[in-house]
Amino acid sequence: MITLITFAKTFGQPAASPFCIKAIWLLNMSGQPWLREDTADPRKMPKQKLPAIRVAGNIIPDSDNIRSYLETRGANFDKGLSDMEKATSRAFIRMAEEHMYFHIVMDRWGNDEVWPIIRDTYFDAIPRLLRGVITSKLRRNCLLGMDRQGLGRLSPQERLERIEPDLKAITTRLWHGPFLFGDRPTAADASVAAMLASMRATPGKSLLKMRIAEDEILCRYIDRASDAMNQPVSAVSAKLCA
Repeated sequence: MITLITFAKTFGQPAASPFCIKAIWLLNMSGQPWLREDTADPRKMPKQKLPAIRVAGNIIPDSDNIRSYLETRGANFDKGLSDMEKATSRAFIRMAEEHMYFHIVMDRWGNDEVWPIIRDTYFDAIPRLLRGVITSKLRRNCLLGMDRQGLGRLSPQERLERIEPDLKAITTRLWHGPFLFGDRPTAADASVAAMLASMRATPGKSLLKMRIAEDEILCRYIDRASDAMNQPVSAVSAKLCA
């Protein structure tokens, strides 16, 4: 049995991290039986990050490695896609995970109005008297990394302008079907929709959150993807074929 080690449900989402949401969705799409184990402390994981899965006593970290493992067990997340579509899917996944994700980080960790909610939600296990001191250092290090990455040097409006072409690329793909590559969710949807859902679920009213929340195409896509991939593959197949 596969055990997914993940952050807990947060802000109405299956997990606090979009990468954990991606792992949940991949597991559901794979048809493999699995259990869930929530934790707020990833420091004992091989990469000190979540998600990870435990299989026969071994820990497999990182959502990409989880995908690869599931594929060795027979999962085909890109079934029916042409080589060109698989290449495009790969690009969409990298766009989501190596660019869109960091906009979520800035919205949650870099916004002074949102940060207290994030702090008290993510780190509620730390006693309140110590929480501010401990998390201030964590936040400082995170924002220093974002400054080095580049997005941390941009204003909220500049960040919105930077991500706008990504959002337009997604809506362009969605003119072709309910999901990015047709009538069924694929690996790209597990990454892209997880990022969009996390953006929309972030507390407060940031420019990015409102951009997503006011886009009917993106909101319908998020809801459609969440509805499909929050269920095991058998339920998804039955629903899509109905």
